[in-house]
Amino acid sequence: MDTVTGKVAVVTGAGAGIGRAVAIRLARAGCAVGLIDLDPAGLAQTRDLVEAIDGHAACAIADVSLREDVDAGLQALATSLGPVDILVNNAGILNTCGFLEITDAQWRRTFAINLDGAFFCCQAVLGSMVARGSGCVINMASWTGKQGVAQHAAYGATKAALINLTQSLAAEFGPQGIRVHAVCPGIIVDTEMRAAAEERNRAQGLPAMETRVQAVPLRRGGMPSEVAELVAFLASDAAGYMTGQAINVTGGLWMN
Repeated sequence: MDTVTGKVAVVTGAGAGIGRAVAIRLARAGCAVGLIDLDPAGLAQTRDLVEAIDGHAACAIADVSLREDVDAGLQALATSLGPVDILVNNAGILNTCGFLEITDAQWRRTFAINLDGAFFCCQAVLGSMVARGSGCVINMASWTGKQGVAQHAAYGATKAALINLTQSLAAEFGPQGIRVHAVCPGIIVDTEMRAAAEERNRAQGLPAMETRVQAVPLRRGGMPSEVAELVAFLASDAAGYMTGQAINVTGGLWMN
């Protein structure tokens, strides 16, 4: 997408999985990318992969659940790269377990990262976007934010809230030239989050991914790169008359 060439994109949770794929795809499209994650080794690896395709990247180690971390990290990235044109709120955690087994700490940590993190990042960058009259925010939600799924109560609740936040921001900031979207992946393979979830599912006697994908019309899980392609499109001028959408990347598992 050459329509994002020269823009600055910040991706949270960029140290692995979908975040890494998004960062690489936006760098390939011509963005300078700011990478945020708690994992220094993962950040360094993503930065090296971006630089291997002649991209420009800067890193900030931050816990998105902490406003002071977010503010400091984004300020450091803006100093290195310039004002943020594209924000991808990708950082998230998934802890599958029965509702009666969720602890207060698990519930609060899931909301702190998945929802508060997006809130803090949006508040940190939207003022500058408003001042410049342009910008794009893309929130990584989930199809479980559209339909409740057993063993996913905390995760799904955060993603439903994130979809609503997306729509609220799109309505509020559209007049200032800012577009806001949510991307809703389905069963995405080849990520550390998915691998950890599969381990928990096996321990709880839940169906394996190989069984669950039989409910997917395309009969397979998705790849992080396929989610990244949608993010790159939404961030580009090709999607200039779109805002407030929560778009599925589920292989047909969810069609609304």
